[in-house]
Amino acid sequence: MQLQDQFSRKFYYLRLSITDVCNFKCNYCLPDGYKADGKPEFLGRDELRRIVTGFAEMGTEKVRITGGEPSLRKDFTDIISDIAAIPKINKVATTTNGFNLEKYAQQWRDAGLDAINVSIDSLDARMFRQITGKNMFHKVMAGLDAAFTAGFETVKVNTVLMRNLNDIELDDFLNWIKTRPIQLRFIELMQTGDNQALFDKHHVSGASIRDKLILQGWVSKVRGKADGPAQVFIHPDYVGEIGLIMPYEKNFCSTCNRLRVSTKGRLHLCLFGEAGVELRDLVQDDNQQQALINRVVEHMSDKKSTHFLQDGFTANTPHLASIGG
Repeated sequence: MQLQDQFSRKFYYLRLSITDVCNFKCNYCLPDGYKADGKPEFLGRDELRRIVTGFAEMGTEKVRITGGEPSLRKDFTDIISDIAAIPKINKVATTTNGFNLEKYAQQWRDAGLDAINVSIDSLDARMFRQITGKNMFHKVMAGLDAAFTAGFETVKVNTVLMRNLNDIELDDFLNWIKTRPIQLRFIELMQTGDNQALFDKHHVSGASIRDKLILQGWVSKVRGKADGPAQVFIHPDYVGEIGLIMPYEKNFCSTCNRLRVSTKGRLHLCLFGEAGVELRDLVQDDNQQQALINRVVEHMSDKKSTHFLQDGFTANTPHLASIGG
């Protein structure tokens, strides 16, 4: 079967969060650092495997393992291996802040990881520290090199676009990817329930970057059915690519192909939505798979046509860097 909603959108892509813990303090995400809400009870390996197995039966082909920072889980490599072994899943990806990348890139690749996104919000070490709260620029860049050494042919880099901080680095970013197989993805800063001042001060539309790229000869790349939401641009003089993720743009949701499952087993029909459908009770035994599928299918009619961010609604996901699949 192929999972779809009432608007005939088909869902090939699952974002699976395995932890809320993060060791960075990015000003757009966790400016005060991660604070545990009681004792964490994140999904275990068997629960994660059962969720992905069920979604694979519903047509999911790609799984992105996210967080928080997913590599902070000690069983992260095992989780990659578990998911990669599930029939019908043909792509396993992750999004990381790069903290553990240099040390473990080869292990993750060997375990079955096909694709990797690294969050790098500036090419200037001082600006990187200002945005992320950590003096880790050189460590993360070494991790990027390790990813290529491990055999990842292309690496995606997520950059949350912020006015008067990193938006002035566009030329530096373009020079950086000219000879490197990096897909650089600029993600628009989003308004959440607690970042109004930051949003007002630093939000800049990705459309302004797109206009500059088009003037410089960049052209759109065809989007695959399991690709994320980025508008991707290529240029004959560049090895790298540019992706723009602009959730405030009209029709952003018309090509939605993704669903999200939280660390505690709730299905979010919209990446930016707070309300979720409880799934954890149906992943306690392998024999519950059909019940899991039935519940997901039953709730697909609840998925809305849009996230309504363009109408002034605020996003409820705090991990903005990880939306860039």
